[in-house]
Amino acid sequence: MSVPAALALRVRRRAGERCEYCRMSQTLQGASFHIEHILPRSLGGRSILGNLAFACPGCNLHKADRISAVDPLTHATVPLFHPRKEVWNAHFEWSGSRITGRTAIGRATIAMLQLNHSRRLLIRRAEHRFGLFPP
Repeated sequence: MSVPAALALRVRRRAGERCEYCRMSQTLQGASFHIEHILPRSLGGRSILGNLAFACPGCNLHKADRISAVDPLTHATVPLFHPRKEVWNAHFEWSGSRITGRTAIGRATIAMLQLNHSRRLLIRRAEHRFGLFPP
């Protein structure tokens, strides 16, 4: 079941055409970003505005149907960042072109979604040249 076009447009606009996890801009990307179910449909998540996020292909594919991950610092299993219920800056901050975790949720999300993969760092540097980074 796909998300209706009008609902997908609302999700994209609400996100400002940026991935709600890694904050990458859709502008310079060749691949289309996805409308992602925060609570996956396989776990009962519905296709409603409050359960949808705009996600780049990398974040969406790494997240898949996961809702939790292991914090690399404490080794505790914690929920992944939830863009509808939490504020990005409460869990993450920028350190140059890298994202660092302020909390266990931030650190676990960074690790699971590979938010500092070398390709993502290159994209952020390119976005900087076009005035798209930092978001």
